[in-house]
Amino acid sequence: MDTKTTRISPEEIARQGEFCEKIQERLAAQPRAYLAFVDTYGCQQNEADSERLRGYLKSMGYGFTQDENQADVILINTCAIRGHAEDRVFGNIGALVHSKRRHPGQIICVCGCMAQEQQVADRIRESYRHVDLVFGPHALWKFPELFYRVFSRRGRVFENTDEPGSIAEGIPVVRQGNVKAWVSIMYGCNNFCTYCIVPYVRGRERSRLPEDVLAECRGLVEEGYKDITLLGQNVNSYGKDLGLDMDFADLLAQINDIPGDFLIRFMTSHPKDASQKLFETMARCEKIAPVFHLPVQAGNDRVLKAMNRVYDRATYLDKVKRLREQIPDVVITSDIIVGFPGETTPEFEDTLSLIEEVEYDALFTFIYSPREGTPGAKMPDPMPMAEKKANFQRLVDAQNAISAKKHAAYMGKTLRCLIDGVCEEEGFALTARTPGNRLVRVKEGDESLIGTFQNVTVTGANTWSLWGELA
Repeated sequence: MDTKTTRISPEEIARQGEFCEKIQERLAAQPRAYLAFVDTYGCQQNEADSERLRGYLKSMGYGFTQDENQADVILINTCAIRGHAEDRVFGNIGALVHSKRRHPGQIICVCGCMAQEQQVADRIRESYRHVDLVFGPHALWKFPELFYRVFSRRGRVFENTDEPGSIAEGIPVVRQGNVKAWVSIMYGCNNFCTYCIVPYVRGRERSRLPEDVLAECRGLVEEGYKDITLLGQNVNSYGKDLGLDMDFADLLAQINDIPGDFLIRFMTSHPKDASQKLFETMARCEKIAPVFHLPVQAGNDRVLKAMNRVYDRATYLDKVKRLREQIPDVVITSDIIVGFPGETTPEFEDTLSLIEEVEYDALFTFIYSPREGTPGAKMPDPMPMAEKKANFQRLVDAQNAISAKKHAAYMGKTLRCLIDGVCEEEGFALTARTPGNRLVRVKEGDESLIGTFQNVTVTGANTWSLWGELA
């Protein structure tokens, strides 16, 4: 694969706008409103991509619905990380055949990481004839052009060309809510962990220009957003491809200098690129939230090497130690894969001992899922699934005990929290987030407080959340 990044010109983006206008003109001439349903699977990057797809759809004249039976357009933005997610997507795509029969004019689109995989595109082409448009992440910027081909001629369109990827600025965005915002600072991945399909479907690492990231963040602050999360498959390697004297820590510092009262978060970090400079920048910049998602995946050196993680246990633990030296109250979360091919139960116990040593605030845990096209899928995997599930449960039980202890330590403390929504649970009025992104259920409070920072006294805690009262 060619690794050269393509930067889409403003003229090309303007041309996509012309396709939006053509569709909008035709919809405006109709006697009713037209609706789109965007269904998103997977990571925050997919959520950010869906916000741009909604932006294009709004420019075409579509409103939005959460009911597939009311939708004139259904767009499924897929994830290829785990087999379970793929199975769910195929099940939901298959079920849409009934919706299409009831509404023959409905346009069904499948995009995202699954759509970039050739075997997935071929399966949809042959077995899911009711799907009209399939395109991968590389083609997102030209969605209006692809959609117009379906809209105007009703032919099926497939676009999943294997390419290194591109950077496109100026795509319209429709965000979910007005408190929190995702900002992609880079795309793709160069790490090639042996279990992961991402480099094959999202291409090589490519960074947005710092002035474009800063302009987007500045605009969000001016619009009143209070919680900005910077996104990338490995944000710590931001800027390496730009040839500029600027890295991720420098970018964070410049965003921190934007006037306003807001929090900066980021994900995801690769431990190999988590630097002392980054830890020190976080410590001195008051707007950077004291939370760090640092995926370890496993605690055994042989397994880490088989995963191609490019660090060992000791190096990882040293980084955790130095991070806590800089930010003593930092909230640390991580990802763990149980049952990687060849992992033995004694090797898994090294992972168990690592989480007990680090004492993470929370973990995202998974049983290994083979992905076709990755080296891991070809590795011998003798451990029975029953043993993997037993180990997984041991991990969950251990982390739940740690999380419960961590949350209990918040009892009686008053924290400056961001009120971010209405709580659906009986007995509570609002939801909030601590600076470390811990969920707090607030007993009383008016919806007018959403989007503001308030002092909340923690009065209760369990394994998964806190609850409290406005101070």
